[in-house]
Amino acid sequence: MSVRRLSPNQPASFEFTPATLKAAKAWMANFPAGRHQSAMVPILWLVQKQEGWVSEPAIRAVAELLGVPVIRVLEVATFYTMFMLEPVGTHALVQVCGTTPCQTRGSEALMEVCKRKIGPQSHRSADGKFYWQEVECLGACANAPMAAINDYYYEDLTPESFEKLLDEFAAGKEPKPGSMIGRQGSAPEGGNITLTDPKLFDGSLGKKIKIPNLPPKAGKPAKEKA
Repeated sequence: MSVRRLSPNQPASFEFTPATLKAAKAWMANFPAGRHQSAMVPILWLVQKQEGWVSEPAIRAVAELLGVPVIRVLEVATFYTMFMLEPVGTHALVQVCGTTPCQTRGSEALMEVCKRKIGPQSHRSADGKFYWQEVECLGACANAPMAAINDYYYEDLTPESFEKLLDEFAAGKEPKPGSMIGRQGSAPEGGNITLTDPKLFDGSLGKKIKIPNLPPKAGKPAKEKA
């Protein structure tokens, strides 16, 4: 794993919003006294949702809230790549999967779109709206190539559909996530090709069966054996 460091450009301070602090304390309440540090990951995630990234003052604030040394929070924030350690785009954080299944299906072409429309990876775009990076497998290999944009997956991408997505985000829209070719989940392109007979599911192929040794129905005496 590459070394992850905090951004050299840090804000002067950090303060929890009332909503973030309330949610953080709710997470802390899930753990017994003296074990509140177990809420560290979800609280860091709340911080990132509030600010867009995790700053050094925010790390100190989380440490103070949990009553742990700052180094403990720093270790977690720098270990998990889900935490961004520098400011990201105001409109979209774009993470393009570059692992083998996506790469063989054209993820490199998606990255070229990012370079052309956003700029170098791991830097904010000139207008501050975008930030992109290549990441390892995001677990949607059957729908390759794909990218995670903000909190959602966009799958079965082509350079053209990907560029259209970026344009929509730039315009302040929130495109519907999922397959860009209309697949349901990771079903075959064009729809199912097996188990398509409705009779398999409507019960019409079912046959009445007699289950042996059933108890008698209420109010109906059991037949005596001869």
